[in-house]
Amino acid sequence: MNDEQQNLEIEKVANLMVHDDISPDEQDVTKLEKYKNQIKTDCNLDDESALKLVYETLLYRKLKNSDSGDVLEKGSEFGAGFS
Repeated sequence: MNDEQQNLEIEKVANLMVHDDISPDEQDVTKLEKYKNQIKTDCNLDDESALKLVYETLLYRKLKNSDSGDVLEKGSEFGAGFS
């Protein structure tokens, strides 16, 4: 999957999470199972890769809702490791 496809999938899953009222801080794997399965179906990924994309989606939502416009500045608060 290329970067553009990945970004589109993250945006799609982020919208599903918002619609389902899932917190960007959610860590319960059972609650995130729906999104992992959606990604597996859409992108033909294995469990580990799909779950990684779910967590990237949660990070994306946190950064998108951050009060700062500087993602690089706020990234370290979320453990994103941006430098």
